[in-house]
Amino acid sequence: MSKNYDLPGPKSKEILDLQDQYEPSCRASAAPVVWAEAHGATVTDVDGNEYIDWTSGVLCANIGHSHPHWVKAIQAQVAKVTMPYAYPTEPRATYAKRIVEAMPDHARNLDTCFLLSTGSEATEAAMRIAKRVTGRHEVISFWGSFHGRTWGAMSMAGMRSTKNNWGPLMPGTIYAPYPYFYRCPFGSRTEQECADKCIEWLDHKMRYESIGDLAAVITEPYQGGAGFIIPPDGFLKKLQEWTHEQGALFIDDEIQASFGRTGKMWYMEHDQLSPDFCCIGKGIANGIPTAALMGNHELFDALNPGEMSSTTGANPVSAAAANAVLDVFESEDQVAGQVRSSGRCAPQGPGDRPGVRQVEGDEGAGTRPDD
Repeated sequence: MSKNYDLPGPKSKEILDLQDQYEPSCRASAAPVVWAEAHGATVTDVDGNEYIDWTSGVLCANIGHSHPHWVKAIQAQVAKVTMPYAYPTEPRATYAKRIVEAMPDHARNLDTCFLLSTGSEATEAAMRIAKRVTGRHEVISFWGSFHGRTWGAMSMAGMRSTKNNWGPLMPGTIYAPYPYFYRCPFGSRTEQECADKCIEWLDHKMRYESIGDLAAVITEPYQGGAGFIIPPDGFLKKLQEWTHEQGALFIDDEIQASFGRTGKMWYMEHDQLSPDFCCIGKGIANGIPTAALMGNHELFDALNPGEMSSTTGANPVSAAAANAVLDVFESEDQVAGQVRSSGRCAPQGPGDRPGVRQVEGDEGAGTRPDD
């Protein structure tokens, strides 16, 4: 089939017109390309054109699209059982054990896995359990953050675009500046100064905005939707310490940042963090809707049996896909082979990429050249 990159192609246009007729305009938008197949990093559209998927399936397909082992595992499970709801299955129990054992040594407190369906479920579950455990209701999140699109998760977002015209939001949410050095709100001259100012500003937030009822602090270890913003070294460790000094719980939202995305299996390894909760998703099952909340059993024990559940969370197909992802990481050494050789992550200082001021927008929109 000849290739024609005058988009959309004729078959793509037919499907796009059908989508416009029967799906809402509020859906996520993308380039006018209708996918037919994807293998590894290569996508083929319905018109036979090929592309490189620079987004990894929007940061989900960390082992590549349609990895053969992953495909076989899902096919085998679908042929057995797909929806037992709360009844246990072998893939589910096995995955919970494996992912707990995959936590780094400095986070061995994360000894329990609560399997869910989406990242929003995971961040909301963490927030709700933190409120129950502490008996408090306030949550601090950061400017530029994204934690999902359900009401509680959306309320914790630090970007207006996520929550615009959706008020009133969840009571008790407090927003604090994030140490984005290039656009530091304090005009800091160094990364360390920017990080220190942001920690110091948390004290002002508690003094003037809080009612003294802080339950949790939630943060992405790097901010994805805000433009892949990497915090200065040491900031996350100081933030964790500050959180515990307040008697609050520290929630590490690694839904985007985990499964080898930054050169280590978990971003928390860069800073030797020991979060009270770790939210994971996206790469957890390589695109099959799956998420999990990692925490200590004593925190989960604050809930009554059956008090928090998920209809499709922990279904055996998702668990089989997630187990297959771990298989691939272990057998192919994905982290070392694909990411670690490139270093921790891309530089972000103003002088690191001549002619580029910022990469920003929903799911990585593009670059802004210098004037």
